[in-house]
Amino acid sequence: MAHKLELIYRKLYGHFGPQHWWPAKSKFEVIVGAILTQNTSWANVEKAIKQLKKEKLLDPARLYKAGHEKIAQAIRSAGYYNIKTKRLKEFLKFFLKEYALDINKMAQADTVFLRRQLLAVNGIGPETADSILLYALNKPVFVVDAYTKRVLLRHKLIGEDYDYYRIQDYCAGNLRNNVKLFNEFHALLVNLAKNYCLKNQPRCRLCPLN
Repeated sequence: MAHKLELIYRKLYGHFGPQHWWPAKSKFEVIVGAILTQNTSWANVEKAIKQLKKEKLLDPARLYKAGHEKIAQAIRSAGYYNIKTKRLKEFLKFFLKEYALDINKMAQADTVFLRRQLLAVNGIGPETADSILLYALNKPVFVVDAYTKRVLLRHKLIGEDYDYYRIQDYCAGNLRNNVKLFNEFHALLVNLAKNYCLKNQPRCRLCPLN
């Protein structure tokens, strides 16, 4: 199984090349993006990020001090903007209390302990927490999403009954424990699912894994 996962990675990397994901100018921008991308497309998140920058709010202290309405209007394009504003505020309260709004301090925390802390923040689930850990803090955590499950399921590497943690354990257990590898592999699987392994009418004959 480990050999098959590594083969899939090599095939995808050879076809798509390096993904340079997550596209952001700062670690804090990655965190904000991870929270905003819930239930929306990345294109809509990019618009919200751009507006936050325009309003000079893409800074932990400024975003913490900003009012609900101001943030909600800035992130409107990301959808569910009132809910996502509350989630950003909840994260920032945690970030201030536990790490004094210091990304580097948070990055020094133990991965398992930090993951537990993030999951305790209202509005942050496993995928969001793991995206923050991997992409913002360079922790070796494999991120799982619907695209990951779809590709692995169609290649008969997992079963329909596999939940988030079982898929994560399967991937992490059959790959080198490496931040760069986890980063690239997840991004490559997303690219494959969006372009070939479509939810409806998959393009199997053209797939680089065919």
